[in-house]
Amino acid sequence: MPTDFTIKRGDRLPKLRATLRDSLGALPNLTGATVKFIMNDKSTGASTVADGACDVIGDPTLGVVEYAWALNDTRIASTYNGEFEVTYADGKDETFPNAKFIVIKITPDLEGDS
Repeated sequence: MPTDFTIKRGDRLPKLRATLRDSLGALPNLTGATVKFIMNDKSTGASTVADGACDVIGDPTLGVVEYAWALNDTRIASTYNGEFEVTYADGKDETFPNAKFIVIKITPDLEGDS
């Protein structure tokens, strides 16, 4: 599966920005919603590496979100699966993308890898 986002081990920039779309390609209305990003190790799927709040960028009807990497999120070079979980103002949840995962590759840096 191709990589959707690549970042160097230990880096916290660039932020992960995405335009969310449902299975029909429609943009969700994020007015009053909370969004979080979750990332798991692709090989095991079990260990959560990132789990944090996202910012809704600009007009909430355009579905653009951004995740700022936390200190330990990119600490280990590997390939990960990620997704955005939206909780709408009415309490209902929806996950993006809903047909696959976002594939994130954290590449080693010259200082080595742990």
